[in-house]
Amino acid sequence: MRATELIMGMPITVEICDHGASDHMKQVFDYFRTVDERYSPYKETSELSAINNGLPKKEWSEEMRAVLGMCEETEQQTDGFFNIRHRGKLDPSGLVKGWAIQQAADQLCSKGYKNFYIEAGGDIQVYGNSLDNEGWRVGIRNPFNTQEVVKVIQLSDYAVATSGTYIRGEHIYNPHNNNRPAQEAQSLTVIGPTIYDADRFATAAFAMGKQGMAFIDQLPGFEAYMITDQQTAILTKGFEKYVVEAH
Repeated sequence: MRATELIMGMPITVEICDHGASDHMKQVFDYFRTVDERYSPYKETSELSAINNGLPKKEWSEEMRAVLGMCEETEQQTDGFFNIRHRGKLDPSGLVKGWAIQQAADQLCSKGYKNFYIEAGGDIQVYGNSLDNEGWRVGIRNPFNTQEVVKVIQLSDYAVATSGTYIRGEHIYNPHNNNRPAQEAQSLTVIGPTIYDADRFATAAFAMGKQGMAFIDQLPGFEAYMITDQQTAILTKGFEKYVVEAH
């Protein structure tokens, strides 16, 4: 069973190959709506907007405190390149999306599902196998021609996240360069054990530019594929083991 809904300003797709999927598919989408209501920087009614408008810290929800704590931890782990402060406002979107996908996936795992994927805005957590009884195949688009897939990778019980400017425009900034838009890369795809880690580290590595590849390379269990402004590809040494098609 597969379904797609537009939530958080992006298409979210869930496909479950196990029996009984219809019982819990709606719960996954309802969960993403709950996340959007709390963390959206665009909704005036969200808790995040209230915080940006001066809500005292003592009135923040326990979950919000935990998520913003994860953002602070990520900032420390990435030498400040992951930074949710921009123009005086907090925007934890670079972590919340991957975290929410992970939470939703964990909920499905707790219900006994073993073969499924959850994809939100190009970030994907997969478990088990697809209907053809093989690992899930994920295409990496050419940021200079989004109709072209430049690599196809195959994953099982793993995650892939892509950061870039070719869909949303400039929205990732370099905190060590006067918060100017990140340069050098058009897209950066990160493969990792969980979508929570793959997403937040992809955001930070994209802000680093080409140095981000070295950052990903030193993380155990992670690989990356970058397409630069010069339309060239750079990949970590273990990335090719996931590739099943190259165009």
